[in-house]
Amino acid sequence: MSGPQATAIVADDEPLLREELIALLARAWPQLQVVAQARNGREAVELFDAHTPDICFLDVHMPGMTGIEAAQKIGNRAHLVFVTAFERYALEAFEQGAHDYVVKPVDAARLATTVARLKERVRAATPSPVSDEVLRALAARLRGESGGAGPLRWIRASSRGTLRMIPVDDIDFLKSDEKYTLVAWRDEGQAAEALISTPLKQLISELDSAHFVQIHRSVVVNLRSVRHVMRGENETATVHLKGRDEQLPVSRSYLHVFRQM
Repeated sequence: MSGPQATAIVADDEPLLREELIALLARAWPQLQVVAQARNGREAVELFDAHTPDICFLDVHMPGMTGIEAAQKIGNRAHLVFVTAFERYALEAFEQGAHDYVVKPVDAARLATTVARLKERVRAATPSPVSDEVLRALAARLRGESGGAGPLRWIRASSRGTLRMIPVDDIDFLKSDEKYTLVAWRDEGQAAEALISTPLKQLISELDSAHFVQIHRSVVVNLRSVRHVMRGENETATVHLKGRDEQLPVSRSYLHVFRQM
């Protein structure tokens, strides 16, 4: 099968990430025709049945029907590529027969490797089967873990049509701001901030507790960003950060975090 005949669908519940992947594919494989975009797994299956593309790029974590559940229904009728922020899920499926995976945020070099493999497999015409047993197990784990495969690695922040993928390791602190959460991080060494709609309470449960600790009902700090802690009156304290002017309050309820530091 020649390059221009190859077709694909891309499924991701985040529109900006979906568009970014399509743009990267256009550069890595100009002849590939993306014939449809899906917002969830159920839509991906419907669009697959309507267009019968050669390749399906499936985001692992989507509301309703996940990408893994969609892959179960598509089976070996297409070449499958899993797209995920959690590499472990993709690796397990890849080892059991799925053709490839890419990890978000998508790296152009990694995608180029995937494209090279896909070109060869599309020429071979018949997709390799993916173990339905393994996919069922992964789908069950996704439902059980509510999308959590280890600590959070990236936080998505959208602003004026631009999507930022903020590495969690670069975050200095997070602060509840009414209905939003303020994320303060280092963007190429420079202090930066963004508001996201995810509640701070939810983020706390997803962050690595070895590095991120709550110091106030509305503040979580990255211990690696702490320069020093100044004790105050009435069993309170103030956190001073490396390279930032902000001073974060430590309430009495959370002062124990720094007693051994």
